[in-house]
Amino acid sequence: MAAQIVQWLVAPGDPVRQGDVLVILEAMKMEHELRAEAPGRVLELLFAPGESVQQGDVLLRAEPVARASTPPAAAPQETAQAGPAALRPDLQRLLDRQARTLDAARPEAVARRHALGQRTARENIADLCDESSFIEYGALAVAAQRQRRSEDDLIAHTPADGMVTGIGSVNAAQHGAERSRTAVMAYDATVLAGTQGMRNHQKTDRLLGVALAQRLPVVLFAEGGGGRPGDTDMPIVAGLHVGTFAAFARLSGQVPVLGIVSGRCFAGNAALLGCCDVVIATRGSNIGMGGPAMVEGGGLGVFRPEQIGPSPVQHANGVIDVLVDDEAQAVTVARQYLSFFQGPVDGGCAPDAQALRDVVPENRLRVYDTQAAMAGLVDVGSLLPLRTGFGVGIHTALARIEGRAVGLMANNPLHLGGAIDADAADKAARFMQLCNAHGLPIVSLVDTPGFMVGPDIEARAQVRHVSRLFVVAADLRVPFFSVVLRKGYGLGAMGMTAGGFHSPAFTVAWPTAEFGAMGLEGAVRLGYRKELEAEPEGPRRDALFDRLLAQQVANGSAVQMATTLEIDAVIDPALTRDWLVRGLAGAKVSEPRPGRFIDTW
Repeated sequence: MAAQIVQWLVAPGDPVRQGDVLVILEAMKMEHELRAEAPGRVLELLFAPGESVQQGDVLLRAEPVARASTPPAAAPQETAQAGPAALRPDLQRLLDRQARTLDAARPEAVARRHALGQRTARENIADLCDESSFIEYGALAVAAQRQRRSEDDLIAHTPADGMVTGIGSVNAAQHGAERSRTAVMAYDATVLAGTQGMRNHQKTDRLLGVALAQRLPVVLFAEGGGGRPGDTDMPIVAGLHVGTFAAFARLSGQVPVLGIVSGRCFAGNAALLGCCDVVIATRGSNIGMGGPAMVEGGGLGVFRPEQIGPSPVQHANGVIDVLVDDEAQAVTVARQYLSFFQGPVDGGCAPDAQALRDVVPENRLRVYDTQAAMAGLVDVGSLLPLRTGFGVGIHTALARIEGRAVGLMANNPLHLGGAIDADAADKAARFMQLCNAHGLPIVSLVDTPGFMVGPDIEARAQVRHVSRLFVVAADLRVPFFSVVLRKGYGLGAMGMTAGGFHSPAFTVAWPTAEFGAMGLEGAVRLGYRKELEAEPEGPRRDALFDRLLAQQVANGSAVQMATTLEIDAVIDPALTRDWLVRGLAGAKVSEPRPGRFIDTW
């Protein structure tokens, strides 16, 4: 190429060493260095600065010199260094700018946060991610408010536009570098109250695209006040065209999505939180689709933030899956939750199997806690109950059996005798979808007299809610195992066994199990109404009822069910874990199916 002389770095008479820069040329708007190919002494420069030169032109004349005569002094570009700790000015400017995004640059804001007993967004991310593993996307963003604020003001008061996003590893020591990669997004409540601005929407969209493409789990720290009205740099009216909500919803069923809340989470922030598979929230949190200003603006009254969606309400209604004391505990639970989707672990400790023999009382009418059965089947310390405040007629939890992650659900005889009401059905159906989406086998512990009936429950659309169990189960691609602990009655028991006793990989029963098309007491009253009415009320009728009931109990025993092959086996409760271990070893997770069923509710 043709070039132009920009600058000579030598003059006639100068000694040069091999590799020294002689002249700077400019070609195609880029500067190029020409270096000495051998030691020598400059005799004459043949072109002046600003002159054009062509390929093949001789630029200077020099005479060779012996290497020993070359001055030993360091080259100019080396002597300019002030020492090994010195940084180039451009790199130093970058480091200074990056430092202004960190907590250390905002001690007052951090102090206010700590005074509330809460942590900063960056502190939560540092606790969640393995040490030094987090790489941040979009750290240098500022609020889109240059029309109303100075650059320095934006850098000082809107770092990262109130949203810290990036990718780190979680649980790499247990699951390895590849399986542990996790996308993390944290609204920063110390910056514009954690509101959603145009720049942090762009950051969110970018990270969500990466997460979907690379199939990364997503953790969202969702605290914040929703949409921000103060951004001015983009000519918009309402901002309803942003793709963040659709992009976030697109992750559902594709990758695990976990939401964490401490403090206030309203409007747009809450909408993203509501899309998460599981929500972990602190006891001091408030979650709502509108904060006080929006409620008042809608003419719905004046309320303090603490009155809108407090955690006791949101835990009881199912919005919150896991209620914790503080952010540190929330992060601990988050790490445990993510581990279930990162692969098996070694070293699971089995509980005392003999204890399972005493879980169900000998008295068939005595209630008991099926959570004891859940804990007695899984690796010690691995049980993570979900949605404990809602749908209490069915327990749901994640856990491990010999290191393999599974989902467990169990009827709760302490609530309605184990009957399945609308909330319990919704809870179980959604839990099955969670396990199905992410490939976790399901273990169902059955003790139910059936679906709850009566005028009151039918007023709550019971028919639609409980039918979800059948529709969801029909689409399962994961292994399903059923263990009947005691009552296995009617449609409710079928709903707990993926639609029917032969739908699971196996359906086994403990010796305490009893079966019937409906509750045995009800079956006697209906089936033998004439015989009972033929006896006068009193001891004789009661004795007849007891005798007929005893016959039904005997006919509906677990052993009788096994003789007709309606169940696969009757087992010693102490062997239940062994059955599950062998079942899990043989049953496989199928490839995901396109979701085509229509949920009944």
